[in-house]
Amino acid sequence: MSLKIRLTRGGAKKRPYYRIVVADSRSPRDGRFIEKVGTYDPMKPKDDAGRVILETEKIQAWLAKGAQPTDRVLRFLDAAGLLKRTARNNPQKAVPGKKAQERAEAKAAAAAAPEGEAA
Repeated sequence: MSLKIRLTRGGAKKRPYYRIVVADSRSPRDGRFIEKVGTYDPMKPKDDAGRVILETEKIQAWLAKGAQPTDRVLRFLDAAGLLKRTARNNPQKAVPGKKAQERAEAKAAAAAAPEGEAA
């Protein structure tokens, strides 16, 4: 059984509120969980102490048992100093797609053609 430390959504429509829980990775997002280990309220200001509340002893115990945090929860744990999150680097993300590259080449060729005729 692989365990995840992840978020479950609660709250009203357009007013999200999340619980940080330990759950089996096969269970649904808002479904059955094993233990609640914190809360996250994205509606509060970023500098508010009540935005993310973690029960560090419980989290450390679950991490020792092999529970893996999701990426968002790993950000919270990194901010709290419990785990280290490595920065991601995707240099391909900024490269335009194939069609966009073709359009840019065509536009550059069209812009260069009139200049060559005028000279």
